[in-house]
Amino acid sequence: MTDHYAVIGNPISHTKSPLIHGLFAQAAQQDMQYTAIEGPVEPDTAFADVVRAFATGGGKGMNVTAPFKLKAFAMADERSERATLAGAANALKFEGGRILAENFDGMGLVRDIEINLARPMAGKRVLLLGAGGAARGALLPFLAAEPAQLVIANRDVAKAQALAAQVAGRGPIVACRYADLEAMGRFDLVVNATSASLTGDLPPVPPSIFSPEGMAYELAYGKRLTPFLRLARNAGVRNIADGVGMLVEQAAEAFVWWRGVRPDTRPVIDRLTVPLD
Repeated sequence: MTDHYAVIGNPISHTKSPLIHGLFAQAAQQDMQYTAIEGPVEPDTAFADVVRAFATGGGKGMNVTAPFKLKAFAMADERSERATLAGAANALKFEGGRILAENFDGMGLVRDIEINLARPMAGKRVLLLGAGGAARGALLPFLAAEPAQLVIANRDVAKAQALAAQVAGRGPIVACRYADLEAMGRFDLVVNATSASLTGDLPPVPPSIFSPEGMAYELAYGKRLTPFLRLARNAGVRNIADGVGMLVEQAAEAFVWWRGVRPDTRPVIDRLTVPLD
């Protein structure tokens, strides 16, 4: 019997999730159907109604994208530690009438960096730009990778400090303002988790943060050489990447959670990759 899954967001026409999970299912020989649902923004309870109707109708799980990650988290009966820290869910699973919430964004990011791009974080200085939802989801997976230091930089330093305080004791983490970065030296890995690249903007960071032997990683994907990646390249960084690998890897984590099978992500990443230049 075919199992049903979906991604829900608004707008949703741009989503790659049905393609990604369709390729996973085909390669892993899983009998499943995956569709896209444009969720209602109003009234406030409409999103939860759609999710519950999908589950009641036999749906097994959902991916959740903007603007519903907070609502998905709020309606869950059980939440993972990663989802709790992020305050948001990007994946749901329906079991025995209960809704389970997870957040795989950070896990997918770390897997892409460490495995696909062969850049282990252990013992390295890592800089995370931004203190929004993307950064929140990355904190626990980043610290689990055992960097020598994880620095969160944000325009609003209080927001970054609050994030760092939530994971105090999990690893060496520091919060600072963008303006403080000039004096902090070079980092082995710089990850842009801000929304600046979505509007063609650049976080106010100095080129001195980049190590030519390190890596610059842009969470936005399919936008070729963003202002952030261009800044890194002009600073001499040879290893740059966008978030297409993270997109596929977080989808793979959800697939494992739902199906108990880890799909081969490399062919899917290759299919979706847009050259940066």
